[in-house]
Amino acid sequence: MGQVEIRRSARRKRTVRAYREGDKIIVLMPANLSRAVEQEHVRSLVERLDRREQRVRPSDDELMARAAELSRQWFDGAAVPSSVRWVTNMDKRWGSCSSGDRSIRLSHRLRGMPPYVVDYVLVHELAHLIEANHSRRFWALVDAFPHATQAKGFLEGVSWQQQ
Repeated sequence: MGQVEIRRSARRKRTVRAYREGDKIIVLMPANLSRAVEQEHVRSLVERLDRREQRVRPSDDELMARAAELSRQWFDGAAVPSSVRWVTNMDKRWGSCSSGDRSIRLSHRLRGMPPYVVDYVLVHELAHLIEANHSRRFWALVDAFPHATQAKGFLEGVSWQQQ
C-alpha cells in the first residue's frame, strides 16, 4: 500500500478524502471516527486512488507508442527512442533521456497529471535525441509543441507546491 498519513480534523464532520502527495497518500477524515472505520476508509480510498491512477497513467508500451506518435508529429519521426518507461527513483526531475542508449525515463510523479503535461515531458526528452543539450535549437524544437508554455507553468506550479 505504501506510506499513508492520516490527518484527522475536528472541523471535518462527515467527509473522508484521499490524495497523493509525492510518494505518500494523505487521508483526511473526521477526528471522531473509530480506528476500525478509519482502516476501512483507508483501504477503500487507497484502492480507489490506485484504480484511478492506473486509468490515467499509461503503461510503458503505451508510453512508447505515444512517444512514436509525438516524434512523427513534431520531429518528422527523427527522434526514435529505444525504450520509454516509468521509473520511481526520479524525485528531482520529470524525465530523462540517455542519448547513448536512446532510452527515455519518466518520473512516476507525472502520473495523474493532464495528458498534455506528460506529452510535453515526452517531447522535451525526444528533443534530446535530436539535440543533446539545452541549446537555442533544442528549445526551438520543444517550444514548437503547442502546450509547451502551459505545461511548463503546470510543472513549475507543482514543483513550487512541493517545496
